[in-house]
Order: sequence, then C-alpha cells, then structure tokens
Amino acid sequence: MNKNSAFHGTAEQKARLMAVIEESRSTPGCLMHVLQEAQGIYGYLPIEVQTMIAEGLEISLSEVYGVATFYSQFSLNPKGKHRISVCLGTACYVKGSDKILAEVEKQLGIKCGECTEDGLFSIDSCRCVGACGLAPVMMIDEEVYGRLKPEMIKGILDKYREAQK
Repeated sequence: MNKNSAFHGTAEQKARLMAVIEESRSTPGCLMHVLQEAQGIYGYLPIEVQTMIAEGLEISLSEVYGVATFYSQFSLNPKGKHRISVCLGTACYVKGSDKILAEVEKQLGIKCGECTEDGLFSIDSCRCVGACGLAPVMMIDEEVYGRLKPEMIKGILDKYREAQK
C-alpha cells in the first residue's frame, strides 16, 4: 500500500462520506470537520476522497488539498495495522535516531510516510514522544521502544510479523 497503490473505497464508505458532506454543507467553514470525518471513514485522504469532498462542498480541489496537506493530523497515504513512529527530536537525534529510522525503512522496504504492501506496517517520524531519557526511541502503536540500536530493529519487527501468523 505504498504511494502508488490504487484506491479501494467501498460503496458503504462513500455513502457515509456523502451523508457527512450533506449534513455539513450549509455550515460555513465545515471543511475541517468533513476532512476529519473522511479520514475516520477511510483512514486517510487519497485524491479520490478529496475530489468527492471538493465536489460535494462545491469548492476547489486545491482548497481541499491545501487544508489536508497543511495540518499534520491528516494523512494522504494509507496507514498500516501497526503504526511505527520514530522520534527525531533533539535528544533522540543526537543519540542516532536517524540510523534507527534508516534501519526501519530498510527492514520494511518502504520510506517514511509509506505503508507496506501487505498493510501491516507504516512509518512516520515525530518530534518528541516524551521519553527523552530512553533516547533513541520509536513507538509501534502505543508501545515505546527505547535505547535502540539499529541491530535491534529486525527482532522488534519480527515480533509483530509473528503475531500475524
């Protein structure tokens, strides 16, 4: 499910989005609300969803895209079942979190901001998880992994892979 994957929305998802648009259309400034609801429905905001919103609210696609890309809460790419976030804040970075991120990318064969083809993992970076004393740190879902070294990454990821079998 990397950036080049085809969009696969369902008729039920589209009906839910259209209902949100219909309910919201008469409210000035409703775009943020509609985008939040759309991301809740689809998990991300691909161009196909942005187009439905633009047409439904009778606004330009560039306006929808501008808001969707301005706010970090919105994602234009699908997210994996397990969301990996590597901290690149100062404490983590000086202790080698860039090498941790590079190893996660290498192990999964994707780049930051992407999702694996099987939908199991996605990678993002963040500025701080509040665990500076454990630097460098990454989170997988809600679990914090600290004092990381690149050679630890494969074993951590394998734990999640094994749980899928």
